[in-house]
Amino acid sequence: MDAIDDVFGAMRTHTALYCRIEGSAPWGVAFVRGRAARFGLVVRGGCWLTVDGGEPIALTAGDCYVIAHGAQYSLQDRPDSPTRFCFDALREHSHHVVRLGGGGEPATVVTGWFMFDTLGAKPLFDLMPELILTRMDDDRSQMIQTTLQLFATETGRREMGTSIVVSRLADILFIQAIRAYAQSAGDEAGGWLGALGDARLASVFSAIHTSVEHGWTVEELAGIAGMSRSAFAARFRERVGLTPLDYVTRWRMFRAGTMLRRKQGSVAEVAHRIGYENESAFSKAFKRTTGVTPGVYRRSAGEAAIRPPRAEPHPRADGRSATATADAA
Repeated sequence: MDAIDDVFGAMRTHTALYCRIEGSAPWGVAFVRGRAARFGLVVRGGCWLTVDGGEPIALTAGDCYVIAHGAQYSLQDRPDSPTRFCFDALREHSHHVVRLGGGGEPATVVTGWFMFDTLGAKPLFDLMPELILTRMDDDRSQMIQTTLQLFATETGRREMGTSIVVSRLADILFIQAIRAYAQSAGDEAGGWLGALGDARLASVFSAIHTSVEHGWTVEELAGIAGMSRSAFAARFRERVGLTPLDYVTRWRMFRAGTMLRRKQGSVAEVAHRIGYENESAFSKAFKRTTGVTPGVYRRSAGEAAIRPPRAEPHPRADGRSATATADAA
């Protein structure tokens, strides 16, 4: 099993929102910090992207970005153009289309936000850089651009099922963005994501993820990598930042947490599925890793699922009053 497949299988998209910005110079829109990941594609013209007050980045048609950690950012025709708060702009427009500016040079940007289950997404989000930027002339961005072009087409016309299509495309987009990041960053990608590029370690990850319930030893894993025990242990820790058995334990607890949240069996059954002979040993390991017992974890996850999200009123894209999750902005 591919380690990334394993993570994506546990992630769940809660919300996918989007809008199409039709700007004409001068124009600008500012987006607040939040928990949602953000993405965008420049469909026509060009603009400047500024993330968390950093240096403005020039974007042209075909360029796309993913801001994984929900940083505040702005889009402008020029770095010195005034910006409008995103919700103020949305309030005055309908059907997810925002028209801004003074009638000068045109630009179109499709942008959106999507929120994942926080616990399920953590193994990937912990490794992602603040900004993933793919350029029109970057071969690796072709699939992302294709997805976002579909996104742009879908948001350009309101038809039956548009919201569902947009949500599915958001899932695909994020997977493609991580793939592009892993390929471009190579050895510089953090933690296990970067280590996947190491052929010897990749085979080890495959074995662990295929048989997470197996009682792995360092010797067995070293044999899979075709290395001596000491050389393998040193290489694994250097590349991943964890010892081999610490990694195995963390992934077991991650998989257990997924099953507990989805109520896929009792605590004892979950313990058995990830390789623990008794519930007590599993509970101790789970609490040591997560800080809470499996029972508390399961109950808190269920409460979070049924508890109304922290919300604040804000204008909907169609101009009517609505309430949405504040953290998703």
